[in-house]
This record gives sequence, structure tokens and C-alpha cells, in this order.
Amino acid sequence: MASVRWRGRTATALLALALTATGCGPVAQRQQARLPVGYDSLDGALAVWPARGGLAADADATAALTEAVRGWRSPVDDRVHLPTSGILWSGEVGGTRLALVAADVPGESASWLLQLTGDGSRYTVTRAVDYTDRGYLVYADVLPVQLGAERRYLTSARVERLLGPDGRPLAVTDGLTGPVAVPACAAVPLTATLRATESLPRGRAADRLIDLGTATEPPRYPLVRDESGAGQRALHGLDTCQLAGEDGPFVSVPRRVRDRETPESVPRSWPMEQVTTRVLGEITLDGGASAELKQLSWESEAGPMTALVHRSPGGGPTVVSSADRTSTLQTYVLPVPGQPLVVLSWRASRTTSLSTPPGTRRLVDRPGLVVVPQPESNQTFSLANAERTYYRSVSGR
Repeated sequence: MASVRWRGRTATALLALALTATGCGPVAQRQQARLPVGYDSLDGALAVWPARGGLAADADATAALTEAVRGWRSPVDDRVHLPTSGILWSGEVGGTRLALVAADVPGESASWLLQLTGDGSRYTVTRAVDYTDRGYLVYADVLPVQLGAERRYLTSARVERLLGPDGRPLAVTDGLTGPVAVPACAAVPLTATLRATESLPRGRAADRLIDLGTATEPPRYPLVRDESGAGQRALHGLDTCQLAGEDGPFVSVPRRVRDRETPESVPRSWPMEQVTTRVLGEITLDGGASAELKQLSWESEAGPMTALVHRSPGGGPTVVSSADRTSTLQTYVLPVPGQPLVVLSWRASRTTSLSTPPGTRRLVDRPGLVVVPQPESNQTFSLANAERTYYRSVSGR
């Protein structure tokens, strides 16, 4: 839905200008704002996110939701701008009052999906996820909902049908699906059929997404765009909890806000879309069985990222590297148990040559791929071609 997303960017930019122009108004007026019910986004004549749920017209519920959202703060202490946010769904699920709010947080140009639960006359934000494509949550068509161990999805009015991980249509009531069987630590596909609209005159038969699993911790957003279907193939059989773990590639590049790292925020390396994989080759270490070495690539908010996946022979553990921003000479530390490695990868040609520090033992040495033991101290490697030389440093053990 590129056309819709680009139009969303224009609308958001104009909105930002409007907020800047009116930002000097009285604070009291801003504090009196009430959350809109539904979201004011149109695709031609179609309201993309109309007010839905059994409590959407309940003024008391809306007032309580407004107060709860007004009191919420992002991990870097930014607050929601209420007039440009909206209640997407408000009702009861399994006897519990639930509300879903698209929250505009101007401080870092972020869009948050806030999930609120009612208790008596009050609501509390119980889950908050930061939309990966920062600032454009309402231009998505499928949003994740987590109730305990259950995964559900909220769909926009553009969605005619949503296929679950098993390829079967999901039951949708007032925009919200029933519980969907999604594993905790494995990627599964979702496919939406989008109706014909002004931005999509022919509709779209297969708008693909990947759910990274119910163990994905907030504020990380669990849905990744997968237009070609390559992402589902690339992540098949991989443990997404490992990829998103403390030392995993998806969290390798922290976010910096106001000149400091903010580990409580979504990492800059968190995947947005275009997850792919390619085989670098099979490697054999110390006379053991050969094992496949793959390069996993994805698009993040900070640009293209890559990491290595080493599948141990005989069903042993899978080893993954940290992420490396895409560059001419890719360097990875692969923490193979008992034998940590440095893997260097590049696009080989007749004019490229790789230089390693004196005395370095090349365990694998072929065009475009060199594997060496991780050094005891920091070392620098260089790749020369006809035009220039590229340098990359690798930390020691």
C-alpha cells in the first residue's frame, strides 16, 4: 500500500506544520481536549478507521479513556497529542472492557498503539507498542492485539478478508478477530485482502505480514511487512525470541534520544519489512561436518541491516550474530560455542582483495567470504578495490 503510506506521510507533514503553528495556544485548551472516537483518515469516501466496538458511543467510557491516555508517557517521557489521536475500538471482550487507541506522540514523531483495560470507572494502559514505520500507524490495515496469551487483530475498513497463519479466513466482528493461534517464538504469516478504494483502484489480493510471535515484548511492534513472501521463508525454523533476545540481531542497534541511549525504546535495528536471506556457503570447522552459513537481511528504521545465521550440523543449536549495517565490507562476530569466529563478507570481483592482520589464520578463504578466529584484542581488516580501501574493526574477546 505504498500510495496510501506516501499520502500518509504528506498528511502527517502538514499536520506537523499545523501543530507547530498552533503550538503557542493556552495549555489549558490543550488539556481540555477529548480523544476523538475513530480516526479521521479517509481513502476516498471510505473511513479507514471508523469508531467501532460496543462502547464507542459511550461518553463516560470516552472520558475515562481520555484521562488514561492523557496520563500515559512514552519511555522517553513524551505525551500523547490528543486531538490527532483516536479511539479505534472500545467495547468488551470476554467480559473485560478493552480499548485500542492510535496515539500520536509528536516528540519523536512516533505512533503508538495503546491497549487499555477498564476496571470500574477507570481505564489503564496495559500494553503500548511503538509502530515500526514511525508516524504512520493509521495507514496500516492490520494491528496486533494481545490479551493474556491470546493474539487477536484489529482490521481497518479496507480489509475484506484476513487469512490466519493456517491460511484460513479469520472470523472478524466489528473489526476485531477472535483468538488466533500464534506461537510465542516463531514467525507466522498473515494475509489481508484489501477492497478497491481510491488509493487502490483494483484492491489488493494479498497484503502480506509476518507476526514475530506473542513473546515479542512491548514496545517492540510484532508485525513486519512481507510483500514478496520472502520474509516468511527467511524466518522459517528460526527462533524469533533468539533473534529479539538481549544479544540478538534485531536489537543490536540501540535508539539514541537526546544524545543518550534509550534501551527501553524500540531498537533502531528492529525489522520493518523486506526480510530476506541468502546462503553465503557451507563452512567446515576443525574437520567437523559442514554447516550452512546464511546472511539474514531486513529493512529497519535506520536502514538496511544484515546478520549471520549458522545452523549447526546434526540438529545442534543455531548461532546468530549481532546486526551489521549494510556496508561494502560486512563484518560479523559469530559466537560459536568454544570457537567464536569473525566472518567477513563482500561482493567479490577481480579487483577486490582482503587484507587481514599478520598471523591471522583463515579458516575459510574464498572469494567474497573469509572466516577467522575471533582475535584476543581489537583488529582491523581492510578491503581494497580499484577505487578505494574500506576498513572495519572487530572487537577482541
